[in-house]
Amino acid sequence: MNSIGRLLSRHLQDLPPGKLTWIGLRPERKTAMSLVEQVKAIKDLGLEGDRRCLGTPGSARQVTLINQEHINVVASLLGLDAINPNLLRRNLVVSGINLIALRHQRFRIGEAEFEATAQCHPCLRMEQALGKGAVGAMLGHGGICARILTSGTITIGDDVVKL
Repeated sequence: MNSIGRLLSRHLQDLPPGKLTWIGLRPERKTAMSLVEQVKAIKDLGLEGDRRCLGTPGSARQVTLINQEHINVVASLLGLDAINPNLLRRNLVVSGINLIALRHQRFRIGEAEFEATAQCHPCLRMEQALGKGAVGAMLGHGGICARILTSGTITIGDDVVKL
């Protein structure tokens, strides 16, 4: 294990829980997000009702998450008062926990367990959704991708806890 891995394994246990504040599903490519209060996370597939749930089982990008705090930073960098999470094409918005610190770590939201697999980098669609400079503003603030290790229901207001 490298030094960052050792540091994270020792100190991430001290992270206070975060909160799930928003859930969005996209039933098909290039369609608007459907907002829900609760959803079932299905092991090795994705969120029930989201197009990624119909994809390749075991994908490292079954669910995408972003920090509300990072959405606020991106808005500030773009000179916007706020950004509707619907525009960002991420499934889950959380607050109060550093998602980047959870990379390659296991965590729980509600009944479901996840493993953060990679950073979720912005794509050119962010320029269409948020305007010129959006990709640059989102670099390092785009959230994480995760896979689902244990199925379960997740609900807005659930804790986000490092395992």
